[in-house]
Amino acid sequence: MRISTGDITGKKKGSASNDIFEKCRNFTRPSDLQSTGLYMYFEVFGDREGCGPGEVRMGRRKVLMFGSNDYLGLITHPKVIEAAAQAVHKYGTGCSGSRLLNGTLDLHVKLEAELAALVHKEAAIMFSTGFQGNYGTLSALTEKGDVMICDHNLHASLVEGALRSPARTVRFRHNDMEHFERCLENCPPDEKIFVVSEGVFSMEGDIADLRGTLRLAKPYGARVYVDEAHGIGVLGATGAGAAEHLGVLDDVDIVMGTFSKSLASVGGFIAAERSVVEYLKHTSRPFVFSASLPAASVAAVGAALQIMKKEPERRQHLLRIAQLLRDELRARGFAVLPGETAIVPVVIQDELDLCRLCKALLDEGIYINPVLRPAAAQNLLRISCTAAHTEKHLDRLLSTLEKVSNALGIER
Repeated sequence: MRISTGDITGKKKGSASNDIFEKCRNFTRPSDLQSTGLYMYFEVFGDREGCGPGEVRMGRRKVLMFGSNDYLGLITHPKVIEAAAQAVHKYGTGCSGSRLLNGTLDLHVKLEAELAALVHKEAAIMFSTGFQGNYGTLSALTEKGDVMICDHNLHASLVEGALRSPARTVRFRHNDMEHFERCLENCPPDEKIFVVSEGVFSMEGDIADLRGTLRLAKPYGARVYVDEAHGIGVLGATGAGAAEHLGVLDDVDIVMGTFSKSLASVGGFIAAERSVVEYLKHTSRPFVFSASLPAASVAAVGAALQIMKKEPERRQHLLRIAQLLRDELRARGFAVLPGETAIVPVVIQDELDLCRLCKALLDEGIYINPVLRPAAAQNLLRISCTAAHTEKHLDRLLSTLEKVSNALGIER
């Protein structure tokens, strides 16, 4: 005889307390912001036809975009668009299968070789999203008896990978090498150690102390994994990321990167020694059981990669613009987190003030991302600079930000 949950717990059948949807109905944070007109998420953008560099379309108006991770400004580059269009005509719109079975194209193999060469590794494997790359690698590569030592400020995809793994997880204080060393010292001798960090931390925009991490980790036989999602295309002599920028790329064991930032497409990759890549190809569930990236996305990455290599001035201009913005914001009294990347985070202590500020900026035709706790340790106005931005764009942003923050009475 089938026994109902109500029979076991004594709860009345069909009662609200028994409904799995009840927590959804009680989740009012978005609707609370919507009711005040301060909800800043899921904004709808239109086509970019007729938009200038650094601009997007929202409805009938053009908006200056300081919230995009298109760091090199390649999303609308003619060569990238043409490469994607040609791939659609040649290969069709999708692969209709996983890479393991019928979804591998010659384009995939060629691009993986180019990505591996970029980050000085033997081989690479592409995932359908960067999230899948992080989640799928951490969960597949570790097992019970291993330990993952992770920086506290990791992206959610890395956190989820660690949670899915049967390995023990230890988190050290953000970029705190003394705490990291104690974590290493506390590992039993029989534990295999896997150290996980971002190269550029996605919310705060600061760079990991990879030199210190590697110096401390290597004597323990630890392997080091670096997420370069926000470093590739932005840092390093060839755009390979923070590890290249710091001179330790060859010492990092696994490099992860995404295509949805500097490389103007969607997807992600993992690069490592060939044996690691072959293992992931056959054991990482998000890779084995997901449809492969369509040819258009892959071709767009390939074209963006070539432009990145041939036009280092894009990266140089981007970093100069970001540093100029940091300096000017500080000169005007704004609390800017330290950094040297394309991400310029301004601390706005009060959550409501941050939402009001973003709304007021959008009313003035400037879009910037609000980052609310717990996505970061502090509430941040996360400004993303791109190679498409000019000093004229900065002047407009600075004058508008100063004007609206004064009008709203927001403390700096």
